[in-house]
Amino acid sequence: MKIFFKKLKNTSLSYKLPFLFTIILYFGSYGYLTYLLLQLTGVETLIRYILIGSFAFYGLIYILVSFIKMFQNRKGLFTFLTILTLIFSGIFGVASFAIRRIYSKIDQFTTSDTSTYTSVILTLKDMEFTSDSKIGMVTDEEDRTGYILPQEWIKKENITNEIEYKDSTIELLDALYNHELDAIFITKDYDVLYSGEEKYQNIVNETQIVKEYSKTMKTEESELLATTKSLTEPFTVLIMGVDSESTSGLDANAAFNGDTLMLITFNPKTLTATMLSIPRDVYVPIISASGNTKGYFKINSSAAGGTASTINTIENITDVEIDYFVKVNFHGVVDLVNELGGIDVDVEAPDYQYYIQSYGKGRLCEQDSNRNFQNMICMNTGWQHLDGEQALAYARNRHGYLESDFARNRHQQQIIEAVAKKLIQNANLKEFENLLDTISHNIATNMKTSQILSFYQSIKGMLMNALRGEEFISIQKTALTVYDLDIPGISTIGYYQGSMDAITKAMKENLGLLEVDDVKTFYYDYSEDYDRNSKVIGQGIYSGRTLYPIPDFKGQAVSEAKNFASTHNLNLSIEYESNPNEIPGIILGQSVTPGTLTLQFNDFTIYVNDPNLEEPTEDPEEEDPHEPSEEDPNTGSETEDPEQNQGEEENTEHPEEEPIPGTPTIPQEPSTPEKDTPSDDPVSDENDNNEENAE
Repeated sequence: MKIFFKKLKNTSLSYKLPFLFTIILYFGSYGYLTYLLLQLTGVETLIRYILIGSFAFYGLIYILVSFIKMFQNRKGLFTFLTILTLIFSGIFGVASFAIRRIYSKIDQFTTSDTSTYTSVILTLKDMEFTSDSKIGMVTDEEDRTGYILPQEWIKKENITNEIEYKDSTIELLDALYNHELDAIFITKDYDVLYSGEEKYQNIVNETQIVKEYSKTMKTEESELLATTKSLTEPFTVLIMGVDSESTSGLDANAAFNGDTLMLITFNPKTLTATMLSIPRDVYVPIISASGNTKGYFKINSSAAGGTASTINTIENITDVEIDYFVKVNFHGVVDLVNELGGIDVDVEAPDYQYYIQSYGKGRLCEQDSNRNFQNMICMNTGWQHLDGEQALAYARNRHGYLESDFARNRHQQQIIEAVAKKLIQNANLKEFENLLDTISHNIATNMKTSQILSFYQSIKGMLMNALRGEEFISIQKTALTVYDLDIPGISTIGYYQGSMDAITKAMKENLGLLEVDDVKTFYYDYSEDYDRNSKVIGQGIYSGRTLYPIPDFKGQAVSEAKNFASTHNLNLSIEYESNPNEIPGIILGQSVTPGTLTLQFNDFTIYVNDPNLEEPTEDPEEEDPHEPSEEDPNTGSETEDPEQNQGEEENTEHPEEEPIPGTPTIPQEPSTPEKDTPSDDPVSDENDNNEENAE
């Protein structure tokens, strides 16, 4: 060792200084590159370790050979190795910069566990807000911007206004618009959440924020970040649409309107996916972020409770655990498609006649990405090459189609499939960073960066299949079969459980949770053009209807209510009232609000006008078919059974509540509609046939 240091001491500085500089630069850049390479979990693991080991070995060889040549005073080989080592150091630096840049962009996809929540006091436009104004607030104690923050706000600023509570934000908005309330507490993102509802589509222009209160809190989504599942295993992901004009990146905690909900399962081993677009108007039990059931509403209203509420709600109706969520900024579709140079899509021709008359046959027009109707985006139907604005317009349009939301769901799937196909066709290193930059500003997820990187192997497999000309990914197309629900004031639908069961079965098979059936006829090959008419899972299944709203019986015969109670195994009670201005024996009202689902109650009462009253004589020339005859003033809705009417005659001397236990009966019409002409409500056919009995 003494000899070594003696020789080193006697070595010229012209050797030692370049050597020392090169060693520091080489191992410094090598160490940082090694750190970054180790972060790329799941990306070419063997190659990464070989590179790390090889360059470490080269560094040791350089040190050993350099010492020997310095001691021998031979500059030739020493100079060559020093230059080569400096070149390697430069390569390490460039590689480190590129990896770090890409890693940071991917890291932008992920979210933190805190976010700023803002509650506002909202009034109608030009409405003066004073200390006498009545403010509405929801009763849901889990609602951060509708209850938690307002309560804190009231105490902190000593707000003394009268507070009136409602069960939901929709009820608050209705009361505000009906001038029953002067103001309401609501999230600052109310425009995103509720402008999709037809009656609130102009809510931004019709309301004003008079005060606001913000606080940084732990997010409802934070518990959703705990999943450790790798993307090398079968997984599920929920895609949610967000309208955001931010150019600095999309926050994973950003509000979304629930209009675009797409549940996808993916099996990286078989490169197979299932895709279910959930209609925004489907009527389901909403599950809060903490797991409590909040009642039945349209599924898009779950967005008001945050991502966790939407995920819990969808998991409840599908019985499929959701591993990840991805929020996609609609505005980002424009940038992404333009970055790809456009996409090829078979644009479906509108079939709503009023729309066709407005824009012309074979044309589709929609507001632009900023929802500006003054700048309409139009395109021809059939196979078209669409730019970003046209792709977004097609994905948003529903007013041109009789199927409305279902047509829009199809279009969104078409856009996703066309983008994926174009990504594979155009994939190259030169465009990769530009695409990644575009995506990073318009996508947010609860996936960790390491989990996103683990998807590399699946992407590699798809690319290899594409290069070999093989099917690189297969998708199982699904569609939920639905029926209309007659709920006053709400445009909503229910789904057939048989259809949902078929879809979730396919999803569980794809996840490896059930044994796989032969469903090849349902697959779609991305290498082929999209076929809108191909068979889809869940379509045309009309079994398992579970939702039946109670009708409005006001003005109808008692037999209508009896028939409904009997069909749905409900207990019916009758109370008599006296109203000389109404037809004797007619139903004046009911205890259960029309539109309430039968699964939400077991008993209900109808209030019937006293059959012994004289008939109203407003128009003696016209005879109302529902009026009882003069010969038998007690006739009307219950003349179908003389013995039953006799009992009612005895009872009318002392009108009081008459309990009638409901018993199941065999419907006059099949409860399951024909496949070609599905009925929305099998009970309605019975009611039509019973109208004669009411006369």
